[in-house]
Amino acid sequence: MSTTAETDTHTEESRRAALRGGILGYYADQFDIFVPIITLAPAMIYFEPADTSKSTAALIAAAVFAATLLARPLGSAVFGYYADKVGRRITTMVAVAGFGVSTFAIGLLPGHQHLGMGAIALLIGLRFIGGIFLGGEYATAVPLAMEWSPRRRRGLASGLITCTSPLATASIAALSLFLLSVIPPDGVDSAYVQWGWRIPFFIGGLLGIVLFVYYRNNVEEAPAFEAAEPTGSPLRELLGGRHRRDLAQVFVLMTGAWLLTNVAAAVLPSMLRTEVGLPDRTVSVILLVSSLVCVGTFVGCALLSQRVGRRRFYACFGVVSAVAASTCYVLLTTLGPDDTVLATVLAVGVQTTTISMYGPIAAYLTERFPSAIRATGYGVGYSLALVIPAFYAFYISGLATITGTALAPVVLLVVGGLLVALGGALGPETKDVDMTTGGATEPEPRP
Repeated sequence: MSTTAETDTHTEESRRAALRGGILGYYADQFDIFVPIITLAPAMIYFEPADTSKSTAALIAAAVFAATLLARPLGSAVFGYYADKVGRRITTMVAVAGFGVSTFAIGLLPGHQHLGMGAIALLIGLRFIGGIFLGGEYATAVPLAMEWSPRRRRGLASGLITCTSPLATASIAALSLFLLSVIPPDGVDSAYVQWGWRIPFFIGGLLGIVLFVYYRNNVEEAPAFEAAEPTGSPLRELLGGRHRRDLAQVFVLMTGAWLLTNVAAAVLPSMLRTEVGLPDRTVSVILLVSSLVCVGTFVGCALLSQRVGRRRFYACFGVVSAVAASTCYVLLTTLGPDDTVLATVLAVGVQTTTISMYGPIAAYLTERFPSAIRATGYGVGYSLALVIPAFYAFYISGLATITGTALAPVVLLVVGGLLVALGGALGPETKDVDMTTGGATEPEPRP
């Protein structure tokens, strides 16, 4: 009896350690992804020529963000392959160390005054390298955490992991608000432009090192990986084998998800500044408020999917997103700088009806693939769909000739929502899938 009790205790401790690792890893991942949008945006003049036009500056900012997004599928494929072959734990350690170093290195970059256009090239290059490791992190740490989670808790576990995305955004917004208040970005020679923006990048780099130490000392490999049936190339099995239809369905859903994300996370902050006319500090406050609200809606959506099923959740959420998010965005375009309260409410509406769909995503994508290719399937499925939405700035530029600049993102919101609904409807129900074995994903019998 004592041996059984000790085994159960050890198993529960391993589950908690893996879940904590997934939570901390996803937080660091999202922190490093979104820090340029909020923290670096007021200091981009540090990297740009003095005569840079607004349109060129917008494209540069989009390129900095897109560099990471475009690199993530590559990182997911590479690290997912090794996670399925040699283990989730060791590949997670390599990935978190890699993005920690690359993020820290960005904080050391010289500006246009020292390197000319080479400063922008280095910034984009390091963001690309960091994106490879970031793609590797979530392709390894999240499946590891979900494989340790029992079926009845997978919705909650998923919500706890993914809600760190808006929590990371809230952290960045709060830090940026503090820095902008203490050292305002008043020209290229101001303290914020010269060194203030570096602080969040140093923090992001340190998070990677902390995670490396945590996984080395606390996290164990999941039994599902040990029980996995041997396979050839996980990537070949995913792209050309019997799971290619599963990947295609996930690709449709995630393409819609990333279109929604890019509008809510990248376009919305800029729109609040340029179209509504709100100052940087006010935008930081709005992003902080909306992100904190989304922490709750992420967990709520994850729990809802555990109750009604992942398939029904995504089929319905996509329709709600297409209608509600686009309506809120259109109303935002009618506001001015004096409508701060209403702008906050509508911005919260846009974000909660778009990015909250990520609440159950950690559970859903890991449930879609068997253990032998789970890390590859999760990582590639999550990030391959990044490629098309990554060029959102060009789509908006083209759509603007028809709808006008202010309303062009609304089209992406509608298309994104409909793709999420379609992708969800095309897929099977997965919440009862058995992930405790290494075999094919089949529903567990209900107790």
